[in-house]
Amino acid sequence: MRQAERAVFDLRRGLPVLLRTAEVDTLIHPLECLREEALAAARALAGSPPMLVLSRHRMASLGLPITEEAAALSFDAVPDARALRELASSRLEGLPDDIAALPASPVAQVALRLLRRAQMLPAALALPVAPGQTNAVAEQLANGSLLAVDLEAAAALCASGPAPLLRVSDARVPLPAIGDTRFVLFRETDALHEHVAILIGERANWQEAVPVRLHSACLTGDIFGSMRCDCGAQLRRGMAAIQAQGGGILLYLAQEGRGIGLGNKLRAYQLQDQGLDTIDADQVIGYGKDERDFRTAHDMLDQLGVSSIELLTNNPAKVEALRRAGTRVVGRQAIYGQLTAHNRHYLSTKADRHGHWLHDLLNEQGEVIPARAADEDGNSDGGPSGER
Repeated sequence: MRQAERAVFDLRRGLPVLLRTAEVDTLIHPLECLREEALAAARALAGSPPMLVLSRHRMASLGLPITEEAAALSFDAVPDARALRELASSRLEGLPDDIAALPASPVAQVALRLLRRAQMLPAALALPVAPGQTNAVAEQLANGSLLAVDLEAAAALCASGPAPLLRVSDARVPLPAIGDTRFVLFRETDALHEHVAILIGERANWQEAVPVRLHSACLTGDIFGSMRCDCGAQLRRGMAAIQAQGGGILLYLAQEGRGIGLGNKLRAYQLQDQGLDTIDADQVIGYGKDERDFRTAHDMLDQLGVSSIELLTNNPAKVEALRRAGTRVVGRQAIYGQLTAHNRHYLSTKADRHGHWLHDLLNEQGEVIPARAADEDGNSDGGPSGER
């Protein structure tokens, strides 16, 4: 498993890794930031032409839906690095006639899972090592310039879900308009991500069902006040709402861009500027509409000794995920950001296509509430029975 974790870091550095089975060794090179020199080196080392592995989400965006996890593109003539990057992440309609889409091998599928775990562009070159190149590959393995990972170990890592958490440190942090809080840092044991629990108020004053907000990190909104989203306003209003109820916990989760990472979120922003909504933009770069795993939040609450909560959220998926993980969610409270001309389309997409409970906010601003947002009692909040 540790070799597989090392492979994730090598991929993030732009380096190839070798995935091994009993039958064949396959060189996997991430497509993110691929340059001509790296493409030529990979082809020379493997001694075989590359196939471009793309996710089913990317294939759907090309108008070529597949039921498998991934597809492998085969070329009559291998494109250059720039053309390969465009095939993986640019807005295109279909594929050229000289490119064939084939089912991806198990090795190629695991390669994409590793890239998703690394929050990289989910696209890779897969190059089977030719018989004549085994000595050259062995030399690179021996001198440490290439890492080999058994396919089963890589698959097991990807299937294991979020890494276990270590509680690392904590400190008192006074915040404007909130007062003293305590920041508690949790680190995933694979060292990829760190998450923070912000404890607000005195624990002795917390309600039996502790008010809790799960907030996914948003560098652009939380820190710089981006008007593309409502994240910064939700962060501040969430902390204020928790304080007003006697205190509780805000979990600040390293899940930028709904789990795709900052680099991919910025790629998606470019596509949104071309007219796509947030979901379709994520699909073009190869991701689904929400890649987050909220079991991390449950683990943080568990280590903090909290099992019963009142959840501040507009997202039904958070309620369902925490309940599945074992957290008792006894109620829900809406928490709205600021609706602006810049984020109106984004928030409407979250309501209409993600199923977020935002229609009350949108309706107050003159938006039409879609009929499907109302429950049988005519309540446009759409929250589960008995929840606020």
